[in-house]
Amino acid sequence: MTVSPSPALQAIRDLLTERGIAFREVHHAETRTSEESARARGEPLEIGGKALVIKVDDAHRLFVLSAARSVDSGALKKHFGAKKIRFASEDELRTVTGLGPGEVPPFGRPIVDLALYADRSILANERIAFNAGSLTDSIIMSVTDYLAAAQPELLDFSKAPAGSAS
Repeated sequence: MTVSPSPALQAIRDLLTERGIAFREVHHAETRTSEESARARGEPLEIGGKALVIKVDDAHRLFVLSAARSVDSGALKKHFGAKKIRFASEDELRTVTGLGPGEVPPFGRPIVDLALYADRSILANERIAFNAGSLTDSIIMSVTDYLAAAQPELLDFSKAPAGSAS
């Protein structure tokens, strides 16, 4: 039995193909963490593009950063002049994106109907790898092509995780 790709995966394929952008698809066992995804893709953790839906005051927004880093909530509050920020709940995530945790790709409109912001940490790598609408499908492509296709607003909102040397 052939399983149809998720609508998000097909939309990303279509967008990249229409623009003549090279990408590699990897179908792998289900992954739930950035570390599991990196192993399944055979790529370093830093290459991973972690896509997070965060509620900034009353608006959900999509943020992408290197999977080796974590969100600096203070930087986001300062940038947006926000009183509070928090990760979207699983129910909110499904309502806003139609996807579950770990499935959200690092693409805003027209793939995911949210404003898109990327942390400059992704610029340190030549490639970006990400889950593309499911826990079993990833795409790997050049960061330059990703930026051209996704057109995120670039910000500084990440920090090295606690206990990390980076």
